[in-house]
Amino acid sequence: MSTLDHIFHALSDPNRRAVIARLASGDATVSELQEPLSISQPSISRHLKVLEDAGIISTRIEGSARPRRIEPAAFVEISEWLDQYRAVWARNFERLDTYLEEVKRSGEHED
Repeated sequence: MSTLDHIFHALSDPNRRAVIARLASGDATVSELQEPLSISQPSISRHLKVLEDAGIISTRIEGSARPRRIEPAAFVEISEWLDQYRAVWARNFERLDTYLEEVKRSGEHED
């Protein structure tokens, strides 16, 4: 499985997306990430492992605490992948705009 596949797999779960949303505001410990989700300790640990294996988060050691943080490189990879399609979508929208203008103009001449 490619890195991008791992990233999208990791982001496919709503609990993992909630973890990412929380980490977007700063580093957090496992208990801080677990609390709003109302899931068990083993469950949050599995979710964090999936996110870490995908390179989306990392763990820092601060004494006995192990806060997690977002790894921006994973999101750069997603953005670069999406950029390929943004250009295609932009061209399609331009063609649609051109078509709609032609339809509008032809409708104005029918009166």
